[in-house]
Parts: sequence; structure tokens; C-alpha cells
Amino acid sequence: MTTRLEYARILTPNHVIEHGAVIVSDDGRIAFVGAMSDAPRADGLRLDVRGRTVVPGFLDVHVHGGNGITFGEPGRIASDLRAYSEWVVGGGVTGFLCSVAAPDPEGLAAIVGESAAALDAGAPGAEPLGLHLEGPFLNPQKKGAFNPAWLRAPSLEEVDAVLQAGRGWVRQMTVAPELPGALEVAAHLRSEGVVVAMGHTDADYATAAKALRGNFTHVTHTFNAQRSFGHREPGVMGAVLASDDVTAELIADSVHVHPGAMKVLIRSVGTDRVVLITDAMAGAGLAQGEYDLVGYKVTVKDGRATLADGTLAGSIATLNECVRNMHEQVGVPLAEAVKMASLNPAQAMGFAGRLGSISEGKDASLIIMDEHAHVYLTMVRGKIVYKRF
Repeated sequence: MTTRLEYARILTPNHVIEHGAVIVSDDGRIAFVGAMSDAPRADGLRLDVRGRTVVPGFLDVHVHGGNGITFGEPGRIASDLRAYSEWVVGGGVTGFLCSVAAPDPEGLAAIVGESAAALDAGAPGAEPLGLHLEGPFLNPQKKGAFNPAWLRAPSLEEVDAVLQAGRGWVRQMTVAPELPGALEVAAHLRSEGVVVAMGHTDADYATAAKALRGNFTHVTHTFNAQRSFGHREPGVMGAVLASDDVTAELIADSVHVHPGAMKVLIRSVGTDRVVLITDAMAGAGLAQGEYDLVGYKVTVKDGRATLADGTLAGSIATLNECVRNMHEQVGVPLAEAVKMASLNPAQAMGFAGRLGSISEGKDASLIIMDEHAHVYLTMVRGKIVYKRF
């Protein structure tokens, strides 16, 4: 059925359309975007959305779960994927990568294989776009909330086993570039079409900068679990801030990163290269309590998710909250904050051909929200999957 969104404020890649219309065709693609006065007649559902803004659907490319769900739980991966996809649309997410980890190579291959079967089947809400392997090739010195027993040296053999199990669904992998064999693994992953992200790393500036000029094109949760900036040894952060084209993730929950540091990142690399993520875990969307994450018990209290020693263990943020924080706390224009959660991740992960912006011919995966990023409607490939007006 054709759907027509009328009298909307529309954020397109290049400009804002006031009193505009978006027409979604029967095949779930955007057939028209422009001024109401130019919109062709169309039968089907008509929604008057004046006073609200139509924006591209948000894409969370680094998230471990939420609403009680942890991705990668053997035996329940398919049901968890479906349930999560139905929940997360309330925060404006129309697509996501499942971030997974495992204690050993055999376990990781098994989780990836079971996940691939679930991804083949799809989900009823937000679109599962593939897998993000956060590890196991991480530096124990910057392990964050990971169990060090789960971390190991880079191995081409393990990578090939995981890629074979994933059948094309492994989209991103986080690797610490200073580990022995990491650069060879990164080159192999890149040749297989996998985005290689630098993260959980204690690399010095020279090593990090070399990686970012090579096969590492993305940075996992910038500022967190990586060597910080020093004026005599700029470290990983210095390499990121001085990079020319790398994309940098940011957990904009105002817990992991201070708004002032967010502003420094924006002023250094620009709004086109920052990718908002949640890095959310099972406790996102739920009450305070204890939850599981990558082999640890995590306590959620007072807006923070922490291990017993106080280490931050993922977030409990939603992606629309991160967009709101960038706009209201950091001072980024709303259109630019939206881009950081839609077009930027789409480009970073290779989905921009069909996702990430409101353009004719692209998938109609979009949301309707207000100026505070409160979501009123979410549409995935032309199907309304969430509505509260």
C-alpha cells in the first residue's frame, strides 16, 4: 500500500524541506520527496505530520542488546533477534549490527553460524544488517568490560572459520592494531569486504596512525578503551583526531564521554565522520538491576552500567537519546546530529546505496520525530512498525 506523509519538515542529505511530502511506494521505496505543492496524487494511507520532522531511520552499528536481550546467547539467537527488532524501533532504529563475542574460537564460530541462520530469516521490526565482532583480537591492557580470558592473539585461521560460518553476515570486526599479526588479519578482513575497526587498543601514535592510513577505516567507541591523548605522545586519540578520513564512533550518552570531549571530536574530524552508537547492553530500556554482558555481571544504576569494580560496561542509552544529547548538550544542529546516526553509519558500513538518507529510490526506512528526538513513527522498508500518534 502506498503511504503519503504530508505537511512535514523533511531532512534530506542536502537541505531541509518545509511543508514537504514523502510518498512511499508499494515496494517499500521512496517514490517522491519534495514540496507538498509538487507532490503527485497517490492513493493509499495519508498521514498529516505537520509540526514534526521526517528523518532517515537511525542505524546502530555497535550494540550488544537491550530490553533484557544479549546478542549471541546460544539456542535463543533467532527469538532474541526478532524480539529486539520489535523493541528497538521505539527509539527510531531501523537497522542494526549485532555486536557479539565468545570465550573461545569454537564458541565464536558457533554463535556466528547460528546468528547467520537467524539473519537469513530476517526480523519483523528494525532490519538486522549483520554482525559486528568486538574481539577477540583486543589488547588486555584496554579490555574495558571484556573478560581477559576471552581475548587472544590475531589468527588468520580463526578469521577464516568465522567468515565461513557467517556466510557474508560479518560486516565489521574490532581489532587492536599493535597485536602481533593484527595488520595481516586486517588486510585479509578488508579483502573479504569486512570493515576493520580500531579499538580496545594501547597502540602508540605511530602504530595507530599507520593502521588508520591502511586497512583500519573505522574507530570503535572513540575515547573509550584506547590510549588517550598526550602532548608528547598523542596516542590513539591523537591519531584519530589527526586522521584524514577515518570514521569515529561516539557513545553520546554523556556518561562514557563528556560533552566537552564530544565537541573536541566534532571540531577535529567534522560532523561527516562521527558515527553515533549506543554500545547498549541488556539493561537498556529496563529498570535498575543486574544483567549479563560478555561473561560478566553488570549492575545498572543511576543511568550507568558498571562492573563490580566500577568499570563502565556498555551503555543503557537509546540512539534517539544520543541524537538529542548531541543537539542539546553539544550544540550540534539537529540535522547534523541526525546524520551522525543515519547517513554516517550507512556510509561507514557500506549501506548508503539504500539506507541513511531520504532520497528517491532508497528504502523507505525512516522516522517521524520532534525537535527533541522523541520518536512518533518508525517505518522500515515502507512498513510502519511503530506509531504513537
